Amino acid sequence: MKRFMIPVALTWLLFTTLLCSCGGGARTNAGHLAFDSLQFNVTEHLFADTANPACNLIINYAYVSSANDAKLQDSLNTLLQEAALGERYASLTPADAVNLYVDNYTRNYRKGLAPYLIREKEERAAAGEGEIASWYSYYKKVESHVCHYAGHLLVYSIRCDEYTGGAHGMYTTTYLNIDLHTLTPLRLDQLFVAEYREALTDLLWHQLMADNGVATRAELEEMGYASTGELEPTDNFYLSSEGITFHYNVYDIAPYVMGAIDITLPYEMVEHLLDKESLIVNELRSL
Repeated sequence: MKRFMIPVALTWLLFTTLLCSCGGGARTNAGHLAFDSLQFNVTEHLFADTANPACNLIINYAYVSSANDAKLQDSLNTLLQEAALGERYASLTPADAVNLYVDNYTRNYRKGLAPYLIREKEERAAAGEGEIASWYSYYKKVESHVCHYAGHLLVYSIRCDEYTGGAHGMYTTTYLNIDLHTLTPLRLDQLFVAEYREALTDLLWHQLMADNGVATRAELEEMGYASTGELEPTDNFYLSSEGITFHYNVYDIAPYVMGAIDITLPYEMVEHLLDKESLIVNELRSL
């Protein structure tokens, strides 16, 4: 197995490069958090033979490298690791979690596909055929970033690309908006007033119409929107200084060919629905 751990830059430089397009900001931030990254590129050939198919696993995992409170650092890393890697990795150190994830992925690949490869080679040899099916070659990339860190809000994204055979791979992006007051991911019902969903759904439809230059829902539906799922508020959203962006992964509301879809609602558009008692909402409104 080829395993490469990619060197990382200084913490502060890395923090600035990890800020993705959903925003950033310079202010006094809760916890005085700093961030670092663990990066691996692993290739595992079946039966350790480079002539055989292989899996390729790439990881770029962002974690909290320091904070003004050790318990805060540990709690945040537990939350991030569970979201990015899975519950079984939550209680480990970041380095141990990533190493175990790599080991489990490659071991499961060998265990799952080696018997099929043996059988297929025997069948093809008996039939006088030599080429092995391409679906044995697996690929996975897990990449996480700090999108926004300001005041008591930490926004974190996890992108996963994976191919395990079939016509095409799959990719998803998941967002966490962590309230540093409570160390929990924010839900929509913590940001908006009661009975918000119908009004927010209408705003999403109207913004999607504007984004696509059409005037009716029917025109959007003809384009493919809402053909694989209902367009409604999703808890897969991220907050920034500009507004709230709802992220719909492939197949959530549209076919694979249309890709993932983002709909951003500026705060002024949802002003009447925001919960004025929310500390996070008030911080964002003050930016």
